[in-house]
Amino acid sequence: DKIGCSIFDMFKSFQIGFEDSAQIIFFIFFAYAFVYVLLKNGTFDALVGSVLRKVGNRIELIIPVCMILFGLLGSTMGMFEETYGLIPVFISIAMALGYDAIVGGSVIYLGVAVGFAAATINPFTIGIAQEVAGVTMFSGLGYRILCFVVFMGISIWYVWRYARRIQKDPTKSYLYGEKIETLECASREEMMEIKMTTTHKLSCLLFVFTIGILLYGTIKLGWYIDEIATLFIIMTIVSGLVSRFTPSEIADIFIEASKEMMYGALLVGISRSIAVIMENAQIIDTVVYWLATMLQHFRGMASAMGMLFAQNIINFFIPSGAGQALITMPILAPVGEMVGVSRQVSVLAYQFGDGFSNIFWPTSVFMMCGIMRLPINKWYRFVTPLFLIIFAASIVLLGAAVVIGY
Repeated sequence: DKIGCSIFDMFKSFQIGFEDSAQIIFFIFFAYAFVYVLLKNGTFDALVGSVLRKVGNRIELIIPVCMILFGLLGSTMGMFEETYGLIPVFISIAMALGYDAIVGGSVIYLGVAVGFAAATINPFTIGIAQEVAGVTMFSGLGYRILCFVVFMGISIWYVWRYARRIQKDPTKSYLYGEKIETLECASREEMMEIKMTTTHKLSCLLFVFTIGILLYGTIKLGWYIDEIATLFIIMTIVSGLVSRFTPSEIADIFIEASKEMMYGALLVGISRSIAVIMENAQIIDTVVYWLATMLQHFRGMASAMGMLFAQNIINFFIPSGAGQALITMPILAPVGEMVGVSRQVSVLAYQFGDGFSNIFWPTSVFMMCGIMRLPINKWYRFVTPLFLIIFAASIVLLGAAVVIGY
């Protein structure tokens, strides 16, 4: 086989990157189309208005409640990509409530990403890693629950603190003066005047029903992106008919929704192209081998910390949690055992290193900023302190795991 990656191959990687990510790209279109119908028929504004009237000045409680919900979905079921279609909705809700797009995007992105990383029984990370490492499936659950509480607590505090600051003074927003494209929705005052009609209530029931079917399909039937996208296609049509849209109008709404998400979809393909270039240039295998060799020179606590750093670096090259587990755990688990680190701790180091850097490394951030339509530099300005705090907490919790013989 040819070794290396020529200039021509680098540009060819863009084509391959878009082909490899086509599943996610089209999923984004179909998921957003369903949400877009609810915007067009007024359900979105009516629902937010109803919530505003009921919670009054306690509206900021939406942040911890929603982050915990998405965190639990990520931590237990391994949900991540499935939430992409909801991001534009939460950004618009946040802006209508006097926050900014960073707050709205963080409620979902940080909520599900931190939950996915602080996995309790996530089958796509913990399940695979423990199986490959030769550890009893989902063992050590109690300590991972503690880790989940710590990491979610840090993330909720950070987002809540930022949200309250900009609500008091909008000029404190990192996006102040930036024009951010979002769903067109009414102002907070206008939303509070909108009453729920029969169509709005039926649409809300359809939305809840859709989420219920999605959860059942992913938990019981093993659904993934193709099946969930199919569900969104069906529910887009059903909700359109309930809203009394003609078939032609439903088709127009789908086209309009796809236009809205085109920028994010393009970034998904480009971000995948980066991984394709690294794979073709055989960078990944070299990095894994070099890091594993380096770790053999450390012992005990130092080795565990070395694994955490190594997994963070590897996650830059292998964004897939399952892929990283299959590549690194067969090497790092026995290496850790040789230098006095239990296989359970090796799995924990993989878990922390694989997950939390997804909010920081460009291989993931580029795609998510495309979906959120945020300037990448603004996201880094917001998230870098949080990532450093989480990384410090990872060191403490991993060190504690070594001390207690986890």
